[in-house]
Amino acid sequence: MIRIEMNRVAGDYGFEAKDANGHSLTTDTSPEGGGTNAGVRPMQMLLMALGGCSGIDVAMILKKKRQELTGFRMDISGEREAGREPSLWKTVHVIFDLQGHNLDQAKAEQACQLSMDKYCSVAETLRRAGAEITWEVRVTA
Repeated sequence: MIRIEMNRVAGDYGFEAKDANGHSLTTDTSPEGGGTNAGVRPMQMLLMALGGCSGIDVAMILKKKRQELTGFRMDISGEREAGREPSLWKTVHVIFDLQGHNLDQAKAEQACQLSMDKYCSVAETLRRAGAEITWEVRVTA
């Protein structure tokens, strides 16, 4: 069983989340929502989780394929449902920007596809909630 501890640390809505290993992050809401902007919004954190989950997958797959990454960046954007509560992610787009010496485009695309369609639990969680997830892969030397 996984356990996360949440403690209010800033204003009315600012919380610190801590895992069993002592890693922590702060969440909050916008000043318009009554918060103090002291941390990441929880829905943004879902997109960060998608990047973290998929990033680990892609790096692992490429390592197994003996593809050396010298740089790895992702740009993740999304649009939420308008006028609904709760307002879920409607669309999410991920740009994988991979750098490496002799990095093979086809292997990079396959690694990203495997992550997004097969291995990334966060992507599947978002999809089951109705999000349409698209992605593209850019490879540079």
